[in-house]
Amino acid sequence: MAAAAAAAVAEPKTKYDRQLRIWGDQGQASLEKASICLLNCGPTGTEALKNLVLGGIGSVTVVDGSKVELADLGNNFLLDEGCLGQSRAKSICSFLQELNDAVKAKYVEESPATMIDTNPSFFSQFTVVIATQLPESSLLKLDGICRSANIVLVAARSYGLTGLVRVSIKEHCVIESKPDHFLDDLRLHKPWTELKQFAKSIDICDKDAVVHKHTPYIVILVRLAEKWADAHDGQLPSTRQEKREFKDLIRAHMLNVDEDNYKEAVESSYKVSVAPGISNDIHQIIDDASSEVNLSSSDFWVLVAALKEFIANEGNGELPLEGTIPDMTSLTEYYVSLQKIYQAKAESDCLAMEHRVKSILKRIGRDPESISRAYIKTFCKNTRKLRVCRYRSLEEEFSSPALSEVQKYFADEDSCFAMNFYILLRAVDRLAANYSRLPGIFDSTGFTSEIDEDVPRLKLAAVSVLSDMGLNGASLSEDLITEVCRFAGAEIHPVAAFIGGVASQEVIKLVTKQFVPVMGTFIFNGIDLKSQVLAL
Repeated sequence: MAAAAAAAVAEPKTKYDRQLRIWGDQGQASLEKASICLLNCGPTGTEALKNLVLGGIGSVTVVDGSKVELADLGNNFLLDEGCLGQSRAKSICSFLQELNDAVKAKYVEESPATMIDTNPSFFSQFTVVIATQLPESSLLKLDGICRSANIVLVAARSYGLTGLVRVSIKEHCVIESKPDHFLDDLRLHKPWTELKQFAKSIDICDKDAVVHKHTPYIVILVRLAEKWADAHDGQLPSTRQEKREFKDLIRAHMLNVDEDNYKEAVESSYKVSVAPGISNDIHQIIDDASSEVNLSSSDFWVLVAALKEFIANEGNGELPLEGTIPDMTSLTEYYVSLQKIYQAKAESDCLAMEHRVKSILKRIGRDPESISRAYIKTFCKNTRKLRVCRYRSLEEEFSSPALSEVQKYFADEDSCFAMNFYILLRAVDRLAANYSRLPGIFDSTGFTSEIDEDVPRLKLAAVSVLSDMGLNGASLSEDLITEVCRFAGAEIHPVAAFIGGVASQEVIKLVTKQFVPVMGTFIFNGIDLKSQVLAL
């Protein structure tokens, strides 16, 4: 029994080993609790859902009222000839379960547009709604429904050689944004007492070659920064010339040219000159109106309120220390001692934050233990990297876009192409509303002549979109208008796979609350194989 239980615990860790290295146990647990609703299971939606199912999402519900047709077999790899005439939603769910039987899959045989119109409360049960291939009118209604219920909406669409992905939610707070490049939090510009005492305990002028070439660069920089400050009225190097002279001071303490620790000290000397205090981005967060918390405030904003108090008190103008140090040339005992000093300081800061969090929770009428210590610790480790993402509603974007940004996009060659696609993808819905079909789709065989008829129609619809956006003087590429008519609304599998992949990536970011989701409308240009995010 014990062996079986241990195997049951180990199995998910083995199955999801690689992704656990990216978002950890906490991120995986969030995925396994999440409930996803997919509207329309064409190739774009199926590709998105396939990625999430393989990643171990908790449950999926597919809403699609279509039957499998011959055309589906050409662009949807989860369907085969045995599915012809069957419910598309049922067939897709059956194949998805084969990919990962730990995921619960359900289906609803109903048109998404009908569900949006007749049963809006249906969507409140989900963590994320992925809406694929929805016309603009239905998407606007769905966005209003999701925003009122505080449900994340991810809209995705592939259309010929183009496609888009758009996230919509009032507010999304990220603690673990995991930027690609970020300066180590070493506090060399403002070392605390224990770090200074440890640095002073090591003689950086020791003539013992082994000790000298294995003194950690953190110690070297703390000692020499203090020496520099004593000679410069307490100021650290700030100008280019001073930074050059500080590097020369470090080199002057080398005994041999092969001392890697001193080379590391020279390379990291800029860390001594880091501006004290907190960044403008974090200032904006702690000064946000939401940091004035009450009973309905989220855990994130309670922690931000505690952080604001910590900075003004225990932090002396600084954020909680992260508590990790990078690899460096060092004697083992020196490195371990440094690790313990940084970890002890981080633990002390975290404890101070915990006390402030409990005090705030009690003050606003919540259980002081309602925010776990693990959550507080994660927050403290990432305070320099906090992000708050707020998205405009689709209605706001469509009716009153940021004109200054739009004009910049039209003035730039690559961005202009993306703006053209953005406008034309909206225009095809307007044409479809008037003619009950997408441009380029005909019953007769006169393809070329009828394409020529749809080109001016699509152009007229695009002019209407531009006018509604307040862009009466803008013009679109005639060649691109013709190409979009030639696309005939096709979901080409390679494009659908890419757009579905981007959509599922954004869902994972939103569910795990790790990494920063796309802030704007992601446009894929399959003609030139380029992509662009339009912040409208």
